[in-house]
Amino acid sequence: MNIPEDFQPGLPAVEMLDMSDKWVLTRLNQVAKAITDNLEHYEMGLAAAKINTFIWEVYCDWYIEIAKTRLNSDDAAQADTARKVLVYVLEQALKLLHPFMPFITEELYQALPGCAETIMTQNWPAAAEGYDWPEEEADFEKIMDYIKAVRAMRTEMNVHPAKKTSMIIETADPAPFEKAMVYLAKFAFATDVTYTEKYAGSTDGMVQVSTHAARGFIPMMELIDREKELARLNKELVKAEKELTMFANQLNNPKFVERAPAQLVEDIRAKHARAQDKLANIQQSIKALG
Repeated sequence: MNIPEDFQPGLPAVEMLDMSDKWVLTRLNQVAKAITDNLEHYEMGLAAAKINTFIWEVYCDWYIEIAKTRLNSDDAAQADTARKVLVYVLEQALKLLHPFMPFITEELYQALPGCAETIMTQNWPAAAEGYDWPEEEADFEKIMDYIKAVRAMRTEMNVHPAKKTSMIIETADPAPFEKAMVYLAKFAFATDVTYTEKYAGSTDGMVQVSTHAARGFIPMMELIDREKELARLNKELVKAEKELTMFANQLNNPKFVERAPAQLVEDIRAKHARAQDKLANIQQSIKALG
């Protein structure tokens, strides 16, 4: 990361944060709480797995890539906000990782701006008060799911990354997508996006992607074979049906519902509902292609 000499570490003002910042800070609070609980119960393996997942899948795979958009922009204030969040989250992650990898975390910590003499004497990360946004976290997850679906579709169809297209997004909740237009342009290769609660236009020449929160209609049929697209959707249909059956079997098992922790049961119910929505969207996409 290119850090200016006058860089001042620390969390930025809340009003400077965008949805990706709120997402990663919320996830950091969650993982700090979970790891602390694991360590207090001597669940070392679970704690190590959680910080590993956070660093690779949340911080590296997503947040660093998302932050590059602002780091490379002409908006100095937003670039500074992204740097501050990047450094803050990395510092807290290193502290959470320190019990498992003391030497490498010490070395990396010493390279951070404003670091203390040693990471060993620093306070254990606690949830940052006022930096927890469950709604924004859920909204950004919708954006991530949609971007993943678009990129997976393009990969399967061997569409070159340089090829960008317009797209229509059918969703009951367009606000998160409207806020994330810069990310849709960068990571979903969108030139412009139209939002609708129910798409009633022609699907001729359209490729479709589905998540639990949205369906995307992308005019790229000229780049692909219709039969291949139907085969891809049917493959997704089989996968979605298996997921739905798995969650339904768990919820239909009285012993699981009675004995499992209440939060786990609620999580399974939520996953079951999302799986139902996704399956319905895929079925609509297949029907639209005829």
